[in-house]
Amino acid sequence: MAPRVTDEPMTEQTPVTHASAKIVPQLPDMQTVTEVKHFTDRLFSFRVTRPASLRFRSGEFVMIGLMGDEDPATGKRKPIMRAYSIASPSWDEELEFYSIKVQDGPLTSKLQHIQPGDGLILRPKPVGTLVHDALLPGKRLWFFATGTGFAPFASLLREPQTYEDYDEIVITHTCRELGELTYGRDLIEGLKTDELLNEVIGEGFWKKIKYYPTTTREDSPKMGRITDLMRSGEAFTDLGVPPLSPETDRAMICGNLAFNLELKEMLESYGLNEGANSNPQQYVVEKAFLD
Repeated sequence: MAPRVTDEPMTEQTPVTHASAKIVPQLPDMQTVTEVKHFTDRLFSFRVTRPASLRFRSGEFVMIGLMGDEDPATGKRKPIMRAYSIASPSWDEELEFYSIKVQDGPLTSKLQHIQPGDGLILRPKPVGTLVHDALLPGKRLWFFATGTGFAPFASLLREPQTYEDYDEIVITHTCRELGELTYGRDLIEGLKTDELLNEVIGEGFWKKIKYYPTTTREDSPKMGRITDLMRSGEAFTDLGVPPLSPETDRAMICGNLAFNLELKEMLESYGLNEGANSNPQQYVVEKAFLD
C-alpha cells in the first residue's frame, strides 16, 4: 500500500495519532502505522502494530518497506525493503522505528510521508548482533551510536535485562546538530518515570546510567566526535570512568561505516575482542545498519 501524502503542516516533535485509523491488511506481512513523530527535517520515528507471532530480542532488526511505484513497462509494483533496527523493547505491544529522511532515497523518500492508518510491510524474521547473548558478562556496558544508530539502543535501554546484567550503562550519541539528539534525549529522560525499569534500577538512576551526547557541527555543551574525545581522554574524565578494559567493559556499536570501523579499531586497541551470537566476546557491531 502506497503511503498517503498530505499537504498539512507537521509540527516538530508532535506525534500524529489516530486511534480509530485501522486498515485491513491487503498484503502478506502488512502492519498498520499507529503513530508518526517528526523531530527535524531529517529525522522521524513511527510505531506500527506488532504481529502476534513476532518474538525478538531487544537490539535486533527486521526488514520493513513499502510498495514501490508501478513499473511503466509491466504495470507491476514491487516492495522496497530495508533493514531497520527495532527501537522498542521486546516486551512492547507495538513496534517502534527511528529513521532518517533521504529525499531521493528509494524507501525513505516515501516512508517519511506515512500517516497513522497507512500500511507498512514487515518481514517478521528478526536478526542482529546487538544483543546481550553476543557479549560475555561484564561490569560496564557502552552504547556507541551516531545518528539513527541510536535505534537499537532505544530498545536495549528499555530492556530490564540491561540493568540486571550491568552495574553501569554508558550511552554516547554523536550527531551533527542539536535537534538530532532529541529522540535519544527524550527517551532517556523518560526512563526516569518508567515504572517497569524503576523496579529494576530503583533510586540510583543516574548512578546506573551515564548519557554523553555530542555534536560535530552545531554548538552544544559538548562538541566533538566521540572517538576524538576518547583519544584525548576527555570523554573518560567527563564521565568519571576509566578507559575501556576487557576485564570490565562491554560495548555495542551502531553508526555509519567510517565510525564503525574507527571504533572497532579503538576497542581492539583497548584489548576488547569482537563477538557474535555464536561466539560471545567483549564488543559487537551492527554491520547491517548504516545511517
